[in-house]
Amino acid sequence: MALISDLFGKSPFGPLVEHTKKVHECVEMLWPLMEAAVNEEFELLPDLLDKVSRLEYESDKLKHAIRDSLPRRFFLPVSREDLESYLRCQDRIADNVEDFAVILTIRNTTIHPHLAERFTNFVHQIFQVTGTLLTAAVELHNLAEVSFTGAESLVVLELIEGLGKEEWKADRMARSLSREIYSLEKELDPITIIFYEKMLLKLGEIANEAENAGDLLRAMIIK
Repeated sequence: MALISDLFGKSPFGPLVEHTKKVHECVEMLWPLMEAAVNEEFELLPDLLDKVSRLEYESDKLKHAIRDSLPRRFFLPVSREDLESYLRCQDRIADNVEDFAVILTIRNTTIHPHLAERFTNFVHQIFQVTGTLLTAAVELHNLAEVSFTGAESLVVLELIEGLGKEEWKADRMARSLSREIYSLEKELDPITIIFYEKMLLKLGEIANEAENAGDLLRAMIIK
């Protein structure tokens, strides 16, 4: 029995869901981070960065535990490579949230009143993307039990299609916000514009990595 247990190992899909949830906790920190920046409550940002860093560290521990639990002989309904690629996408989501928090703490950058609502709306859209990914990912464990087939897989595929649409909306919002930033270049100093662009880039990368993770979920299902 021990040999059989060693051969098949423990299912990684439950821990993968927990890792996705922990990464999403990182993403949820975008709300207080952006709120503090918009309200010029710069003194709150170091503590918020510490919270993000702690969540990112916890997600890293889960990631390493999952990788350690995937012996080469483990029989999976999906490829080990897809699972590890999915983990890397999730890892980059958490890393980008932490990078965003670091950007906000490097310099007390006031958010121009004309841009404050637009940045807030963009964060909301990023949350729509990652929230859709979370909803799809929590079905991983159930999908594994039915070998990634049946009605459950169709539901997840629909969610992933919706994720793609939400990421497309995020891309459009990013381009629009970038144009708005440069429309104010006569009012803004160059360093402030650079910081706005850095903020915008990190937020956009969160959405992009969420879409990449969704694409990997799709690949797991349709193979």
